Formats: sequence, structure tokens, C-alpha cells
Amino acid sequence: MAVRIRKFNTISIKDVVTVGGKNASLGEMYTKLTLKGIQVPNGFATTAFAFWEFLQDNKIEKPLQDLLLKLDRTQFSNLEAIGKQARNLILEGTLSPVFAEEIINTYLRLCDNSVKAVAVRSSATAEDLPEASFAGQHDTFLNINGEKVLLEAVQECFASLYTNRAIKYREDKGFKHDTIALSVGIQLMVRSDKGCSGVGFTIEPESGFENLILLSGVWGLGENIVQGVVNPDEYYIFKPNLSKAKNPIIKKILGDKKLTMVYAQGQEKIATLNSKTAKRKQLQFVLSDPEIIQLANWAKIIEEHYKKPMDIEWAKDGITNQLYITQARPETVHQIQNKNTFKEYKLLENGTVLLKGNAIGSKIRVGKAILLKSPKNVEHLDKETIIITDTITPDWDPVLKQVGGIITNKGGRTSHAAIVARELGVPAIVGCGNATESITDGEIITLSCAQGQTGYIYKGALQFKEKEIDFSNIKMPKTEVKLILADPESAFQLSFYPNNGVGLLRMEFIITHLVKIHPMALVSFDSILETSEKKKIVEMTQGYRNKEDYFTEKLSEGIATIAAAFYPKEVIVRLSDFKTNEYANLIGGKDFEPSEENPMLGFRGASRYYSEAYKYGFALECKAIKIVREQMGLTNLKVMVPFCRTIEEGKKVLNSMANNGLKQGENNLEVYTMIEIPSNVILADKFAAIFDGFSIGSNDLTQLTLGIDRDSELMGTLFDENDEAAKKMISLAIQSAKKTGTKIGLCGQAPSDFEAYATFLVKEGINSISFNPDALLQGIENINRAEKLLVRN
Repeated sequence: MAVRIRKFNTISIKDVVTVGGKNASLGEMYTKLTLKGIQVPNGFATTAFAFWEFLQDNKIEKPLQDLLLKLDRTQFSNLEAIGKQARNLILEGTLSPVFAEEIINTYLRLCDNSVKAVAVRSSATAEDLPEASFAGQHDTFLNINGEKVLLEAVQECFASLYTNRAIKYREDKGFKHDTIALSVGIQLMVRSDKGCSGVGFTIEPESGFENLILLSGVWGLGENIVQGVVNPDEYYIFKPNLSKAKNPIIKKILGDKKLTMVYAQGQEKIATLNSKTAKRKQLQFVLSDPEIIQLANWAKIIEEHYKKPMDIEWAKDGITNQLYITQARPETVHQIQNKNTFKEYKLLENGTVLLKGNAIGSKIRVGKAILLKSPKNVEHLDKETIIITDTITPDWDPVLKQVGGIITNKGGRTSHAAIVARELGVPAIVGCGNATESITDGEIITLSCAQGQTGYIYKGALQFKEKEIDFSNIKMPKTEVKLILADPESAFQLSFYPNNGVGLLRMEFIITHLVKIHPMALVSFDSILETSEKKKIVEMTQGYRNKEDYFTEKLSEGIATIAAAFYPKEVIVRLSDFKTNEYANLIGGKDFEPSEENPMLGFRGASRYYSEAYKYGFALECKAIKIVREQMGLTNLKVMVPFCRTIEEGKKVLNSMANNGLKQGENNLEVYTMIEIPSNVILADKFAAIFDGFSIGSNDLTQLTLGIDRDSELMGTLFDENDEAAKKMISLAIQSAKKTGTKIGLCGQAPSDFEAYATFLVKEGINSISFNPDALLQGIENINRAEKLLVRN
């Protein structure tokens, strides 16, 4: 018997052919995952049979086929005309009385015989397959309220099977138009107009890092995220610690959320409008931490049920304060990628930065900027073109495949623009703010998505290189190979490189680029003399409970991002090692830093941490690390003390750490020290008695062995890590470490620059060597050669 309507509680994922991927997934979740605590709004779906019957009843099956035979499949010059005619054929038809009555009766039963608002969603029968997302190709209508407008919305969904973008998408994917039907899902609306809504990925969408859940959210209806109209809040949750950490949220980014989409009063069809968001709500996260964790748990359950990374949509009812999952589909980009191969892009020169935004992808493109207000009547686009526009909606999809890059004023990394750009492999920078005003039509620009999650647009054509790396051919040596990292934005991508963890996480970069404010300026705000500095601090810390929380939250998020990226491998964070002149450059820093003739040998490293001048700033560093280890559960994080001149100083630092909640040995906390002063080498056995491991800082050790200021241009030619005396100091340090059974590594450039240096370290028996990311692969090659050479000898 022919079936035109299927209720969600009769649908499973096996019914894709009948109700399309979107509706099959909704039915699957409603029937199976609500049993696991996930809330899914109820609804029903029209079937593929109903769609084919509609075409036959209106005798438009053959006219549609004939019309699409006329499509210009080379230039798609007549796409707009063909699409419009196809949609008109469907819109001019009529729903049979039997079908219309079935829709209305099922709708009234769904709404308990009253008139309630529903969402009407299109679901193609080939939709949401792993290799084809159909994201945004067909129409959705929100807040449909009443019988007449519901029937009209169903028919418009049918017509949206032939939007220009959907026709072009099927052509690109090789789907036959006359084999795909359109199912319509009718689902109870969640009153997110009075609450909030958003999307989520159970995988980091840029790198494909699988241990992360990314949620985005805005006030009101979620169309503002999909359309990229506003910059949403973003929440990063570390998946492995969801059930065991006090707080698995490793990072939160406050979006501007300048607009809120709500229902328009007194209207029936497409009854929504955008209103300005109140300033206080712009400065407020749309979700509380417990709500973030609840959604993340639901996302994980959904992923485990489907056994693949998923892209979800969620909504919070502002009347009941209940959270719901409103859609779930397979993530379509990273499932089909080979994670053993990676194309690395690197800029070879510096340039003038015009704008920054959210980087989508990791490529670099040089091209001519073309400013566009609309995708209509676009000509002369090619891979040398970078389009600049306000925002990207699904209507742009046929255009995007023709271009080399995309830049938008609006949009986050979960917007439609971002999703489609990833799927097409087109680099994009979204959410730039004022790209259409800052970039001139026709000018040559460089678009770089190769510098982490922040994308940069440079003036002119910059030189860059592209290199394909096959990680499957790389053999790891016995000597541990680790990374030297500073920028959290690159951590997820770099985690795919062959490595044994992070041997040096430079805290200074995070403080300089993310925190930007001197910690003592936050602790002793009233002591700052300069009014402009005070104003900056007040503005930057707005929305935080207090100024100290600003420092600990920013620092802990940066550290946690790197610790999570490499979990469970060890990540060793070095406590801040600024010199006084570098600390003074932070906002508010000049009021708290002394002036020194030679900061390189002055008030730096361990000596700061227990001093009256900085101990309260050090307490904030400790608090941030404690948050990462104890609240976020990232116990793979270890701590390293830099520039520790004496044994007594080492004990003072350990005591200060313990007083600030970081007790060595507690919760498996290991504390290392740098070997970078001759005293560290001479008394290595005594340093080994109080620290858990060593890391040789070859630059500082060389300068202090040879008596050369490594910052001096005059003495630069004499500074040489290969000097016999410097290498002798390293040899003595390794020998002492081996005698005491202390782990010892080295961080530096020399083992990648000089094969002989790597051979020297391997021969001495070093446990690990850490490299900057751009030197890692050469370093591995040098170590492998050294180990082979030692075996032969």
C-alpha cells in the first residue's frame, strides 16, 4: 500500500530512500536516542512516493526531464532560467485532496488538535550521505502557523529540489536529477526565538581532529549562524574528558551576536525578522557551562550511535529552558580525507595585513579581489579570483566552485559559507567585519589560511610554497621526537604530524597574543599610572567576573588547547620566561618592571616567581595551569622551570608552586627544569634530586658557556652551538642525567640544521629532541640517520 506520510516514531535511518537523509536521521533519533535522554521535537515526513505521485498527478515528470536536457553543462549560462522554469512547473501544480488532507490531519494530531508553529524542512532522498551533504541546497521554512500556509510551504519545499544551487550541486556530484525525490519534514518548533540556538560538530572542522566537539550559538533562531549573518559564540569541548573532568570545556569565544532572529507577530508565512541584540546580551554567552556540557554529551551519544563524526543543530526553548537536537547529519569533509597525507602551505615573506578573520582550510591563494553584492549575473570568475562579499548564503553555491578564495564580512566557522568552502576545498576567511570596505575591487591580495585558526589577508602578491607530505612513509626513531609550540591555533593540525608530544610549550606567546596584559597590572590595577592603559584593561576585561579571571581564563584556554591536541602524550609547559624589557611591553607592564642594563642576565625565570615584585602574577600562572590539569582533566600537562640558577632557588619555586595549588607529585604532576646555565650542569645531580626531568636550552647554555650575549649583533659571528665547549657542557649534562636516572631532552634548531649535531646527541644518549614545526621532519630524518650510523659502528 502506498504511504504518503510517515510519523517520526515509525522512521529509522534505513528509510533514506523513503524520506531522505535529514528526515531519516530525525526519525532515527526520535525513536532511539530519546531513550538515552536526548530531546528531539516530534514530527512527521512526507514520502518519496508522495513526491512522485505529485509529479504524475500534475503531469510534470516529462516536462522536467525535457527542461533539464537543455541545461548548458559547460558554462551553466542558462542555469538561472532552467531553475526558475523547473520551480514554476512545480509551484503551478496542486496537491491532491487526499494528500493535503493527510498532511493537515497529521499536523493537527501532532499539535493536539490546535494550531501550532512548525518548521518545514526539505529532505532529498540522496541527502546527507557521507560524500554529499546537500547543505543548504533546499529550502526550510520556520514558524509555519496554520493549515493553508503549511500546504504552501510543502509545495515550495518540493519546488526547492530545483533551486539553481541544488541543480548545480547534483551536476557536480554526478547525481541524476530524475532519480532524486523530495521529502518534507514537519517538526514542532522550539521557541528558540525566546532562547538561543546553534550548530555543532563532533570533530574539529578545520583539521579533522577527532577528540574535540565544537558548538556555536546565537540568541534567537539559528538561521543567523547558517547564513553567517552574525559571529556566534564558540565552545570547544575535549571529548575524552566529558565524563571524567570537572569541566571539559577547554575554550570559549564570545561572539558579537549583534542580531537576534525572532518570530514576527501577526504574520503566518516565513514569519521571522532580525532585531538588534541588546548590548548586555552581546557580552553574555548564550549557554551556561552545564548546558554546554549537556549538549556535548548529546553530540557524543549521537556520534557513537551513527559511528561517524556528525554535524548537528540544536535549540533552546526560551519558555521552558529545555534543550533540543533539531537535526543531525554526517560530517562530509574529513571522512573522505586521507589523514596520512597533508599539504603544507607556508608564506616566504612578510606583508601588510589588510584584515583578519576566521580561517577556513589551510591553503594560501594569491588573486584578484572581486567585490560582489550578489551571485546573480556573475561573469569572468576563475581560480585566480578571490570574491569579497558581505555574507554567503546557499544561493552563492554555484559560484563558489569557480573561484580561488572567499572573503566575507560576516560568518563564523560553522556558517554555511564555512561548510561549503571546506567541502569544495576553497580557502575562505569569514567574519572579517569590513572586508567590502577595506579591500578595493580589482586589487591583488594574498589570502592565507596557513597560520592557524586566524586567517590573514595581505596586500599584494606574497611568495609562498606548497609541499605535500606523506606521513605514512615516515619512520619514527627510538629517540623521542617532540615539538616546540607556542601558538594554540596551530595545535590541532600539528597533532597529526609524527611526534611524541610537546617538549616545550612557550607560555610567553600565549600571554603576548591572547592575554596581552601584564598579570601584575590585573592584580594591582590601581597602581597603573597611564590612563590609556587603564582604559584598555577595563575594555578587555569587560564581561569577566574580575580582572584576575581574565588572565587565568585566557592563559588556561591557550595551554589547554595544546594539551588537548596532543593528549595523552606529554606536553611540557614552561613557566613564563620573559625578560624585564619584554614584560614591560605588555599592557600596563611599564609600571611593574625595573629597567635593566642586561635583561638577558637579570630578573628573569625562577628568580621572579617567589619575589615580592611578581609572586602575585606567578600565582595567576599557577592557577591557570591548575585549571587545565584539575578542572579540564588534562593531566598530561607537565611544568618546566626556566633559568633556575641555584638549588635553593629551585626549592623556593617548588614551594611557591605548592602554595598555589601545584604540588609536585600530586595528581601525578611532574616538574622539570631547564639546563641552560653552567651551574645547572655542574650541579646536575643535585638539581635531579628536586626536579623530575631536564630540558637543555642550547641557546642560553651556549651564550653563558662562551660569555656571549646572543642578542648582540656585534658578537653574533662568535655564537655557535657547535662550539666544542658548548657541546662539552651538553655532554656532561646528559652523562649526569643518565647516572641519576633523570629524563633529559634538548630543545633547539641545531639538530635539524646539522646532521652531525643530531648524531652527537644520539651518541651521547639523549632521551628526546624537540623541534620547531617547520624543522620537525628534517630533524626526524637526521635522527634516523644518526641511529643507523651508530648501529653500523
